[in-house]
Amino acid sequence: MDDYLIRAITTNKEIRALAVKSTDVVREAQQRHQTTPVATAALGRVITGALLTGSLVKSGDEIVLKIKGSGPAGKIVADANQKGEVRGYIANPNLDLYQKESGKLDVAKAVGAGELSLTKIMRMKEPYTGNVPLVSGEIGEDLTYYFTASEQVPSAVGLGVLVDTDLSVKAAGGFIIQLLPDASEETIEILENNLSKLSSVSKLIEAGKTPEELLEELFGDMDYRIMARKDVKFKCRCSRERSYELIAGLGTEEIKSTLAEQGEIEVRCHFCNKNYKFEKKEIEKLLAELELKAKGIPEVDTAQILIDENKENKN
Repeated sequence: MDDYLIRAITTNKEIRALAVKSTDVVREAQQRHQTTPVATAALGRVITGALLTGSLVKSGDEIVLKIKGSGPAGKIVADANQKGEVRGYIANPNLDLYQKESGKLDVAKAVGAGELSLTKIMRMKEPYTGNVPLVSGEIGEDLTYYFTASEQVPSAVGLGVLVDTDLSVKAAGGFIIQLLPDASEETIEILENNLSKLSSVSKLIEAGKTPEELLEELFGDMDYRIMARKDVKFKCRCSRERSYELIAGLGTEEIKSTLAEQGEIEVRCHFCNKNYKFEKKEIEKLLAELELKAKGIPEVDTAQILIDENKENKN
């Protein structure tokens, strides 16, 4: 079963919910960053949470979910859009094995105390960022608190990642369920009862439960309809051209210094761990362009230099 996400609303228009299977997405993140089990669980939960949250924004908008904790995990970041595309990284992918007495991975210990921030990047508007303190470091509970405290939307968020003994990802997924303004006390009581009975999200995904079946667990006997379904995937927007522009932004002196020390310049994307290597000849072309710009000579697109160079090499 491929990864996908669904959005639904109860027919009485009192509850909306999203559910996602993200096993392959989290598996790719683990492979790209070579994360150890606790790091995989932490990053996987943030990535899954970003997928769900990114599907709440308008088409064309994006969100960036950041966890800044005091624990050894360091910063964890994921960004996602309404199309179901996500990418992410964890500052320390090589975390030691932290386990609870139950034997479950202790993500909260790895994350520590700190802050959750959610930035909405909207077309034609300034980005907006909401911040809340971490209430547990378990990510799902922290997102639950964010929606309730920062956006005043009573919510419940469940996120799960199950890591196999060979460090691979067995299952991953999650849900967001939110009360709409006219929710009745009866509906709230039914929902709370269903949530109290819900077993581990990752175990349900491992057992083969689909996002639709996950929502059935949440809604129980309440009638609902699915509003949208879409595939989700790990997708990074980095490129060789963008990396070239990033180098240009370092400034002439730093570029010269790095080139003198290393004989080349390499850029690694934090989100997907891909490396872009630029040889001395390419960097010298960039330096020449920067010097022309410094002298007031009409600007040339530095990324286009690289594109043209690649075309010449192919010919």
